Amino acid sequence: MLLASAAVVWEWLNEHGRWRPYGPAVSHHIEAVARAGPRAGGSVVLGQADSRLAPYIIDLQSMHQFRQDTGTIRPVRRSYYDPSSAPGKGVVWEWENDSGSWTPYDMDVGITIQRAYEKQHPWVDLSAIGFCYVIDFATMGQINRQTRRKRRVRRRLDMIYPLVSGALPKSQSWPASPGAGAAPLRRPLLSPRVPTVPVKNLTGSSPVNPALAGITGILMSAAGLPVCLTRPPKLVLHPPPVSKSDIQAIPGIGHTCRKTTKKQAKKGKTPEEVLKKYLQKVRHPPDEDCTICMERLSAPSGYKGPQPAIKPDLVGKLAKCGHVFHLHCLVAMYNNGNKDGSLQCPTCKTIYGVKTGTQPPGKMEYHIIPHALPGHSDCKTIRIIYNIPPGVQGPEHPNPGKSFTARGFPRHCYLPDSEKGRKVLKLLLVAWDRRLIFAIGTSSTTGESDTVIWNEIHHKTEFGSNLTGHGYPDGNYLDNVLAELAAQGITEESLAQEKD
Repeated sequence: MLLASAAVVWEWLNEHGRWRPYGPAVSHHIEAVARAGPRAGGSVVLGQADSRLAPYIIDLQSMHQFRQDTGTIRPVRRSYYDPSSAPGKGVVWEWENDSGSWTPYDMDVGITIQRAYEKQHPWVDLSAIGFCYVIDFATMGQINRQTRRKRRVRRRLDMIYPLVSGALPKSQSWPASPGAGAAPLRRPLLSPRVPTVPVKNLTGSSPVNPALAGITGILMSAAGLPVCLTRPPKLVLHPPPVSKSDIQAIPGIGHTCRKTTKKQAKKGKTPEEVLKKYLQKVRHPPDEDCTICMERLSAPSGYKGPQPAIKPDLVGKLAKCGHVFHLHCLVAMYNNGNKDGSLQCPTCKTIYGVKTGTQPPGKMEYHIIPHALPGHSDCKTIRIIYNIPPGVQGPEHPNPGKSFTARGFPRHCYLPDSEKGRKVLKLLLVAWDRRLIFAIGTSSTTGESDTVIWNEIHHKTEFGSNLTGHGYPDGNYLDNVLAELAAQGITEESLAQEKD
């Protein structure tokens, strides 16, 4: 044994065989439960640390992560890293994916990038650790050596990962001076007793109750393997069975089902003509940067992509919010978006026009069921059922012509059948028609790309409890979702617009 210290990072294995790190806050939460031992129950509810991970529970005895809405089980591990490396300093390196959100690099990659950054190297070649990318620190970009495709990267400071010290196995120590291209050695702690058992698509209709202990126990027992049972708190994802005669239409809303509609921008209008409605020309630009290209407004636009038919030194101010940009940059931003006749300020997110999304075709059902939600005992429940099948991406999606997956459908969501609950439903119907509830991108929880993901409007998918954070009671939920809808440009005024 060797006295040492280490940064502890909990990781999960994705479908591509890559170990993906949980964030620092989630790793602290898992580590705290692990250190508490048997008195903590052996299960970790990840939604308690990060609401985006609400469907996930980790069983520490079998070292597996269970996703409640799809039944997917994945291995997890506890890894040790040098405390002087990126996780021990709270440094996170991320790349921008096709949906415009940021994805952290695998831990070994992030550590390699950070080490080169600290040594003030102008760039780092990741081929030494098996990736065909070069990170250019001058432009903060990632370049694919084969395709020459470029992506933005960023360095972000977060909380440090949990640190441990004391007696660690000698094989978990690191060389004093690792080579310039190699990542510091680290060794995971794995459960040697339970092998990986891939399980997918166990739904609520399965005879197996979707609780981690039951899933793990039944699978391991059936395979003749050691059974590790725990007792997580009772999770109620769906209400008791409801007969067709018990289902009621919602007064004042009418139809109980609608399909995705696709609203296109009016043909014949160029991007310049669209943006002209929202802009005022600025003859004397302020002494500040354009937040799109990061060049001074007094200088020409720094945008290097396909050149719009507009002078690169013209500057405009958005009418409602007053933020100022190169017209060249705004046109380029519009061309890279949904081209639906709307514009969203990249600084303050003010929406001009009617924002629409890229949600793939599907069906939304909604009706009343005769059960009450926790915290709403004075009314029945509105149940929403979203169903989107897998398909092929269209021209508005990240990878046109490529197939996309649709995990976990049909998805059941719940609202109280109250005045405010019905108001939320009406606005969700507008969001559905504008294709804003779902999108195609990279899942922030599984890492899977080209799949249907939620699109910044939170839903309650747990019926009779709030163990995951996606259930009731939650006194702030209706107000919060109204604010999220408003951020997408959907307010009570939108209901009047839809009638026009």
